[in-house]
Amino acid sequence: MEAEKLKSEIIRLKKEKNAVILGHYYQRDEIQDLSDYIGDSLALAQMAQQCNNDIIVFCGVHFMAETAKILNPSCKVLLPDITATCSLAESCKGEDFARFKAQHPDHMVISYVNCSAEIKALSDLICTSGNAEKLVRSLPEDQKIIFAPDKNLGGYINSVTGRHMLLWDGVCMVHDAMRAETVMKLKLEHPDAVVIAHPECNGALLKVADFIGSTKAMLTYIEKSGKKKFIVATETGILYEMRKNNPDKEFITVTAKEGCNCADCSYMKQNTLEKLYTCLRDETPEIVMDADTIEKAKLPIIRMLDLSKQLGIIK
Repeated sequence: MEAEKLKSEIIRLKKEKNAVILGHYYQRDEIQDLSDYIGDSLALAQMAQQCNNDIIVFCGVHFMAETAKILNPSCKVLLPDITATCSLAESCKGEDFARFKAQHPDHMVISYVNCSAEIKALSDLICTSGNAEKLVRSLPEDQKIIFAPDKNLGGYINSVTGRHMLLWDGVCMVHDAMRAETVMKLKLEHPDAVVIAHPECNGALLKVADFIGSTKAMLTYIEKSGKKKFIVATETGILYEMRKNNPDKEFITVTAKEGCNCADCSYMKQNTLEKLYTCLRDETPEIVMDADTIEKAKLPIIRMLDLSKQLGIIK
């Protein structure tokens, strides 16, 4: 089926089935265009919690669709490609993490939202890249903390807060592959450009960045900035929103090596128009979770949302 026909059928099915499409900024351009709501992990978690549709189609990766199901268990949650996982989530297996946690019984566990429901259920508090710093700062200074699964984000939070959180050894394969040397070379070629980076990038790259922030924070920074050129160290899907909102500005992608598409998250890009169409048509693949896991995983997510409201991070 041609693209335009697929789009019209997706819109028809969405209305017919009282479905809503939630799309992450890293999705393909055409998926973002069809999404009812586009956002980062924090915004989409909020939207999933508030949704009163019969069906949520989550255009993202598996842990995001799981989060939607956890926050809205009575809703049918679909993921166009059930194999769309996440390198960070895969780096932290439940059995391994449970052993690690047991070795440090005096530590509370803060887990980045990019983890499985199993890890969320083992956590005391969930965070996103957008709220991690403020959540950590809100805790007593003598509170011992395990931070999982992203050692780069955790290391960055340690550096700006002065904490000494114990870090799980996981990374995002896309962000971690970007190199400071590449950024410096691009900076020499474009001396008028501002370097913006996601905190999932490695520490060496973050040291040469002019601005560090979540996907939402980067979008806001660009819109408010008087600069016209940006070197962007994060997944390429965000460039669609950046260019759409700032047509007069130029964006240069940081890649692991010249000419590669390694700044693309292959998992995020697994969702296609064809898969979105068949997902809505057949109402599958569906995220199915047992009630006990949902209940245990929900507690630290609700704590995150409640604390974020208290701190004024979200409304």
